[in-house]
Amino acid sequence: MKIHFDEKADALYFRLDDAPVIDSQEVSAGIVLDFNDRSQVVGIEVLDLKKRFPNADPKKIRLDMA
Repeated sequence: MKIHFDEKADALYFRLDDAPVIDSQEVSAGIVLDFNDRSQVVGIEVLDLKKRFPNADPKKIRLDMA
């Protein structure tokens, strides 16, 4: 998994798999899912991150693994 924050675009992207993206679909305002050739989600993009989470610091993302 890779996580990328584009400060200029104010977008956070979670890449779950290295498979090529075949299709993308905005499933909710500002939430875009990327799909591979088997219709599996391989990426998640959150647009307008600072508006959605004004107190969040995307440079300090913490992952909790159970």
